[in-house]
Amino acid sequence: MKKVNPFYKSKRWIKKKNHILKKYEYTCQQTLRYGTTVDAETVHHIYPLELYPELALVDWNLLPVTGEAHNTFHSRKDHSITAKGKYWQKKRRKEFEKWKRKKSNPPLI
Repeated sequence: MKKVNPFYKSKRWIKKKNHILKKYEYTCQQTLRYGTTVDAETVHHIYPLELYPELALVDWNLLPVTGEAHNTFHSRKDHSITAKGKYWQKKRRKEFEKWKRKKSNPPLI
């Protein structure tokens, strides 16, 4: 049985997850792409938490989805990102690139 990352039980994550669900009116963004309104029950990290922990609580990296949709974004065996997961990464590429530039060029104080 796979261990759950303790981050997902933290107060900060629960608060952020609820914020994102509310922000998107509890609507699954994946099904909305196809014109269907379905209640979201989880929040997906577009750029994975394991690879980008700095983006764990960044709004643009978080996507409300159904559990079923969430399971289609990455393999449950090896966590590789699927075509559907890559779609959302491409959609948020501008924000990601901006974040990368900021990270590599911190402001001078």
